[in-house]
Amino acid sequence: MDRPRRRLETPVGAATLLLGFEHPVRITRAGRPPDTLVSVFCGPTTTPAVGEHGGRLSGVEVMLAPWAAFTLFGTPQYELANRTVDPDALPHALDRRVGELSGALAALPSWEARFRLLDEVLARWWDAGTPCSARLVRAWSELVRTGGAMPVRRLAEEVGWSVRHLENRFREQIGLGPKAAARVLRLQRARRLLAAGHGQAETAATCGYYDQAHLSGEFKAMTGCTPREFTTARRLPIAAAPPGDRMDGEATSLVLT
Repeated sequence: MDRPRRRLETPVGAATLLLGFEHPVRITRAGRPPDTLVSVFCGPTTTPAVGEHGGRLSGVEVMLAPWAAFTLFGTPQYELANRTVDPDALPHALDRRVGELSGALAALPSWEARFRLLDEVLARWWDAGTPCSARLVRAWSELVRTGGAMPVRRLAEEVGWSVRHLENRFREQIGLGPKAAARVLRLQRARRLLAAGHGQAETAATCGYYDQAHLSGEFKAMTGCTPREFTTARRLPIAAAPPGDRMDGEATSLVLT
């Protein structure tokens, strides 16, 4: 790009592994000092972050279900919630450093070759990783399917756990408790509906908020802006400039002037 780029990134129901090739990205989150990294791991979040680079950024961004991040890195995910870290700073037992993988990807001549290597390495790491709980995966899938609308007690009954055990497993393998995870997924659905042109009152009712004020309060707390500010900013010409949202079909980001 011909100038630096700043983007507001809102919480999503995923962990992020950025395998950077050369230039760093600077990530700022309220209450924490900025991090400037080439490769980045970001656990699940409930707060927004601003990512900025000098106009050039190259690499591969891998979006991971939170429990998949737990399997790959073997780190209790609550230690990484709302944090941005160098993936090689994690106490993982991978057979190669993440920075080495990034360098190997950058050296390959085509994206086809890069994705083939990435598939091979991630599959190997997955097979050697810490197994996640099948019941936890089922619980997470139900929460995703309902857009965060399933009550925690019912979710626990669905997988045959007590509420306390469900909360402990969520914190360990998802990084957020089930209530916090449900908030993120509910907000994610609301952003998607608002970006598609639905009104705030309709969106609040569809997503299970008490009312429009509840939606607005949750939106402000987790994105740093109101629903109106978010949808208005996404209509500006600069918002349509590449790169787009981090997840297909999701309204995840705002390009900042």
